[in-house]
Amino acid sequence: MAENSILQRLDGIESRYEEVSTLITDPAVIADMGRYVRLTKEYKDLERLVGATRRYRALLDSVDEARHIIAAENDAELRDMARIELDDSLKAIPALEEEIKLLLIPADPEDARNAIVEIRAGTGGDEAALFAGDLCKMYMRYCERRGWNVAVTSASEGAAGGFKEVVLSVSGDGVYGTLKYESGVHRVQRVPATETQGRVHTSAATVAVLPEAEPFDVEINEGEIKWDTFRSGGAGGQNVNKVESGVRLRYMWRNPNTGADEEILIECTETRDQPKNKERALSRLRTFIYDREHRKYMDDIASRRRTMVSTGDRSAKIRTYNYPQGRITDHRINYTVYNLAAFVDGDIQELIDRLTVAENAEKLKAAEL
Repeated sequence: MAENSILQRLDGIESRYEEVSTLITDPAVIADMGRYVRLTKEYKDLERLVGATRRYRALLDSVDEARHIIAAENDAELRDMARIELDDSLKAIPALEEEIKLLLIPADPEDARNAIVEIRAGTGGDEAALFAGDLCKMYMRYCERRGWNVAVTSASEGAAGGFKEVVLSVSGDGVYGTLKYESGVHRVQRVPATETQGRVHTSAATVAVLPEAEPFDVEINEGEIKWDTFRSGGAGGQNVNKVESGVRLRYMWRNPNTGADEEILIECTETRDQPKNKERALSRLRTFIYDREHRKYMDDIASRRRTMVSTGDRSAKIRTYNYPQGRITDHRINYTVYNLAAFVDGDIQELIDRLTVAENAEKLKAAEL
């Protein structure tokens, strides 16, 4: 029976949950920040699984008890009540089994992290920069709806508006696990503002969503960082900075995958406070190195899947925004909707939900659950 195979997989879950709950109160574990963070995350994951397991066992017990009453009880009213209880329990079991199957699949350890979102204009000149600006607004509005904190850490504006490149820092609950589906090439089909003959052009922008690294995730020799400061630019008024609050970071890093030394250059002009900008530039440096060191791991995961929903080649075209038809098409799951205006205004949750379902289906198939 399905419930027996699931119960076999649940053996030892509750004992591990009790063990982890004790460990996270141990002063020696708390002093080791890296271990403490990993155990705290494991505790939260196990807490959900243990809760579902206890509900599942209760339902199975309810089924056994109801069947016993129906078979052995002489009171007709009690048997009728038992039949209702049995029917309700049997209806609830399949959905709970699916929930447990998903919880049994090891979660991506990066999903709970904050994220760095990098948006760059691709082919299409000024129109591509305008489209990159539209994507930036879309993500900022979506993050606001989710109650996440979002800030522009650096930006290079396009000649006609929008951005050649813009970097967002997003913090909140499960940010990376949600936004990771947005990595890839986004293509737009529309009539540019500069087009005099009304012809539809195709332009593109790339989006890279990176899990934000914690200080203990990577080793950086801060003494080897070269810092420059400069005045932040802007469009005038309050945006013009009269002091050198902008920071530029240069760091030589040996790529473990190639063995070559690479210079990393990062700028941050987010605030008018230089120390805060330095702190955020360091955060981006850690994230950059962490991402490069874990890229091979993520590529290996993607190569084992039939389709690549959330990982894999970031140069892959994932979505088309067709303005003349008011259409959005996500090419990974062949999903099309005609609500472009609402979508670019930040209403992207339905598509993210569908991508999540598609990825979970892949995981279930791979785990043979």
